[in-house]
Amino acid sequence: MNLRSNHIISLLILLFISEMSFSQELNCNVQVSAQKIQGSNRQVFITMQKDIYEFMNNTVWTNMIISYAERIDCNILINLTDQFSADEFRGTIQIQLRRPVFNTTYNTTMLNFIDNNFQFRYVEFQPFEFDPSIHKSNLISVLAYYAYIIIGIDADSFSPEGGTEFFQVAEKIVTNAQNAPEPGWKPYDGSRNRNRYWLVKNILDKEYAGVRKFLYEYHINGLDKLESRASEARTNIVESLRLIQETYRRKPDPYMYFLQIILDAKADEIVNVFAEAFPEEKERVLEILNEIDPANKAKYQKITAEN
Repeated sequence: MNLRSNHIISLLILLFISEMSFSQELNCNVQVSAQKIQGSNRQVFITMQKDIYEFMNNTVWTNMIISYAERIDCNILINLTDQFSADEFRGTIQIQLRRPVFNTTYNTTMLNFIDNNFQFRYVEFQPFEFDPSIHKSNLISVLAYYAYIIIGIDADSFSPEGGTEFFQVAEKIVTNAQNAPEPGWKPYDGSRNRNRYWLVKNILDKEYAGVRKFLYEYHINGLDKLESRASEARTNIVESLRLIQETYRRKPDPYMYFLQIILDAKADEIVNVFAEAFPEEKERVLEILNEIDPANKAKYQKITAEN
């Protein structure tokens, strides 16, 4: 074997290793919309979108080594509604998370919600630097917080309570931001306990352990088996919903923000999963869903519409 052949083989090995070992965890699509802001420098929003995209996708959030193909698919959709000065903005941020289902081309939605408590300063071309020990920038803290929520929820779906260490970082970000003037970090910000403080508090509260167990059981023993063992998978999904039912009946707090976020993401999918179920299965799952998720009751009626 000549030197050229050795060199080619070495390059192929390096390419293989670089494909298998990849540090950045997120494959995050970012969209910034500022249509409601008139008479402003539009270029700043293009730069903002680019900066956020690079921050989310190029930051090494954990010590996990994953392949390029294993990156977590998510979307961050920012809708800006107000500009108070050259560098002060207010709007909403929508968080979407998807997970591949085993042995299929289907991606299941795991998160899809809007945070209305979003206000920040952005200076064009200023570096994005995240330090988990301090709160320096509200924009950076919000983005980092949701990065860890996304990674944690994804991890919970593959391993029982696998996301705990990532949720703990998100909790630390909340703690660091308690003196921040921007809304969303404190217990009383917003309405019906719908803010960043309550989301991670719910997630780490042992009273919500059933919801986190649901994330694992629903995906590993439900959706991931649906293609090969549909009847068994649907039975497992019903049993996973009973875990949420147990939490719902205890009512850890009046609003149960975390529980509702998960059910909102899953409602349409559950309807589709049970569309082909036996009548008894439909009745069983519908009884549970109507109890634990009255907000989506109209959707769930479609399960038995064909009966």
